[in-house]
Amino acid sequence: MSLVEFRQWVKYRNRRGSLNVGMRVERGVALLATLYANAHTKDGGYKIYDFMPHDAEKAVTLEQAMESWA
Repeated sequence: MSLVEFRQWVKYRNRRGSLNVGMRVERGVALLATLYANAHTKDGGYKIYDFMPHDAEKAVTLEQAMESWA
């Protein structure tokens, strides 16, 4: 694989996510579960990561944290 092709794949993964079919299916199902749970509960507030046991929410950067405090 050439360096150019590798960079194209990295760009694709950054934009579209994992190439793992199982993770893609899990994300799709989690999205549907999130929509359903938020629509049918009083409080709502569920995130997609609440329904994805094999993925975790990305850590907040210092800049994002400082922005949320303001």
